[in-house]
Amino acid sequence: MKRRADDFSGLTVAMITPFKDGKIDFARLEEQVERLISSGARVLSPAGTTGEAPTLTHNEQRELIASVVKFARGRVKVLAGTGSNNTVEALELTRFAETAGADGALLISPYYNKPTQEGIYQHFGKIARSVGIPICLYNVPGRTARGIEPETVFRLAEFDNITMVKEASGLMDSASRILAGTDLTVLSGDDSLTLPFMSLGASGVVSVVGNFATSEISALCDAMNEGRLEDARRIHFKMLPLCREALSLATNPIPVKKAMQLLGRDTGEMRLPMTELEPELTERLRRSLITAGVLAE
Repeated sequence: MKRRADDFSGLTVAMITPFKDGKIDFARLEEQVERLISSGARVLSPAGTTGEAPTLTHNEQRELIASVVKFARGRVKVLAGTGSNNTVEALELTRFAETAGADGALLISPYYNKPTQEGIYQHFGKIARSVGIPICLYNVPGRTARGIEPETVFRLAEFDNITMVKEASGLMDSASRILAGTDLTVLSGDDSLTLPFMSLGASGVVSVVGNFATSEISALCDAMNEGRLEDARRIHFKMLPLCREALSLATNPIPVKKAMQLLGRDTGEMRLPMTELEPELTERLRRSLITAGVLAE
């Protein structure tokens, strides 16, 4: 079945934000953009959860989005994180992303406020009516305390520029219902569930592990989209322990930042309240990277 945003299929990398001495390291950011593109990423997604957006000022978030668009130079799509629990702020950031040249906007459902489903509908509807850029709904109730119910997604699908859902609830039933009831493009929001979600008809993943295992996750998505199930299974089973470790040892992006540091691709610096991964957990992560073939012994 043709989906609304087939051009966002495959691997979207939920990019980390590199910091050095407390500031965004734009030189390292450009290096990461180049490496991700050359390793098979189809879409880059800055300023999301993995990018520590809650600790960025709005000016930093705008500068980050504009820089990734500039560095990508149209070679891949940019899905900018522009969500907020404040509808006015989310709208302003989404308008900025559109003006800056981003190809789409990833909007988390309002967090902390705990709105009703009607409030969630009105939030996204107001933004969709005010911009032309494609919108990806981001459902992650573990972060927001309120999920976007499938019935609300069905209503939101009436907006032409709401074209995607990043489904990070971990619920196969929710993904199934959205895929069966709409023509929206569904992207897995959990690395360990990429293959199961794609077997239902999802088109790819917004991946954390893709920051450092880019070619492997890209190959998994390509294999599923091309119907090469055995190839996809092989990659899935090889990468599964690493995917679980990278997202379970501590709150994202603590483990992924440490993985990037172990690979020499980032300082590992984070902003409070995120803190360093403990030494014993770092060793577990290092062993997982070696076992997956991402890090040399």
